[in-house]
Amino acid sequence: MQYIYKYDSPMGMITIASNGESLTGLWFNGQKYFAGTLEKENEAKQLPVFKETRDWLDIYFTGKDPGFTPPLYMNGSKFRMAVWKILCEIPFGKIITYGGIAKQIAAKHRPDKMSAQAVGGAVGHNPISIIVPCHRVIGANGNLTGYAGGIGTKVKLLTLEGLDMTRFCVPTKGTAL
Repeated sequence: MQYIYKYDSPMGMITIASNGESLTGLWFNGQKYFAGTLEKENEAKQLPVFKETRDWLDIYFTGKDPGFTPPLYMNGSKFRMAVWKILCEIPFGKIITYGGIAKQIAAKHRPDKMSAQAVGGAVGHNPISIIVPCHRVIGANGNLTGYAGGIGTKVKLLTLEGLDMTRFCVPTKGTAL
């Protein structure tokens, strides 16, 4: 059984999911792949992990690094798990490129070639947004691309973390990514 909790953030409603002990999902309502790992049978319930996650989000949305991580449970392919592990290592207020993650995966797992596009697919399917900071991944040359919650939300999250957005290329409406 999975459990859910709704969190009203300054950036919109967030749905949080748990297996009863660990966080299994966190999505902005309406985002791409919303509730992709959430079982159809779920129940709204107060759990300690939801309180811890709410505390984390309350601190985060003040523009501060919470300094702790609620217990996480993520399930995916070996490749996705490797990418998500790297996401968890990106410090608050820092960024990395899709290509940078591809290089780290290639160095660890020694494939002949690792594609930044494949990394982008894994990043996009991250089921625990914000806490597993997929918003901190950018394209080559500072391009802000590919955030399941939308580019506007990505810009707001990076701004909240104190990044100078003038150094990034933010796509405008009608601009091809």
